[in-house]
Amino acid sequence: MITLDRVSKRYPGTARAAVSELSLEMPDGVVTALIGPSGCGKSTTLRMVNRLVEPDSGAVFLDGTNVADMRPEELRRQLGYAIQGVGLFPHWTVEQNIGTVPGLLGWERARISGRVRELLELMGLDPSAYGCKYPAELSGGEAQRVGVARALAADPPVLLMDEPFGAVDPLTRERLQVEFLRIQRTLRKTVVFVTHDMDEAVRLADWIVVMRDGQIVQRDTPERVLAYPADEFVGGFVGAERALKRLSLAPVTEALGPTGLASGSDLAVSAGASMREALAKILEQGVPAIAVVDDAGRAIGSVSLETIVERFQRPLS
Repeated sequence: MITLDRVSKRYPGTARAAVSELSLEMPDGVVTALIGPSGCGKSTTLRMVNRLVEPDSGAVFLDGTNVADMRPEELRRQLGYAIQGVGLFPHWTVEQNIGTVPGLLGWERARISGRVRELLELMGLDPSAYGCKYPAELSGGEAQRVGVARALAADPPVLLMDEPFGAVDPLTRERLQVEFLRIQRTLRKTVVFVTHDMDEAVRLADWIVVMRDGQIVQRDTPERVLAYPADEFVGGFVGAERALKRLSLAPVTEALGPTGLASGSDLAVSAGASMREALAKILEQGVPAIAVVDDAGRAIGSVSLETIVERFQRPLS
């Protein structure tokens, strides 16, 4: 658990505090996204966790221990840190970059090599092909994967990510997001993720913290932020298409109707599909309803425009 207790930070020469009296709890094993416009304090908040920025007042706790009582180098070895632009050492190979922190911790060479191979495979990169490459030989997406692997090298319980996918093209960014979700399902790290992109926050986060002027405006699940924006600022930041974004979060199984509503066995979506995928298929095919099938291809119900609308008329708990 990461806890921020009334932390404040003002940089010299600025009219207002970057972060002001901010209190926040970030649970273990989930992704918390800090989001807001430029200058809202989200990156400062993240950097106070690993003491790259020291708060002027208040305290930051990691599993109940005040991080101010820990040596900075000791703390940072327990926290993985991935940033936009990656920051790989240009004259070191991929293997050397990923092995940086384990080397500082005194791991044996064989253990480091094994960990590097494990992480490259986890990132979808062939260790025999990528281990000996230098950063200049990597694409932007490959470099970002190596940056995340380096952050995970010593198996830290907490991963801090400051707009790690912000410097790549949209298609690569989407692929990286898919990879991140796959990795998080496997590792279940406590992740603090800074982004200015609401679509990214909705897709990746379990909890969204919307910030403005160094303070929290709303903290909630992605679906509740989309369904119940706290004020006009959050509503504007979420965007006019928030209903469609909610569709992408909701599984189609939450809008099941009777199996008999669907016509044609070829018109079906899997039980793992989202309501947005189901709605797209209904509109593309021009049919009133489509079947929902399990992994064995057996129909377990159907979904229609009416059942989707009915689902979204129900208040969230």
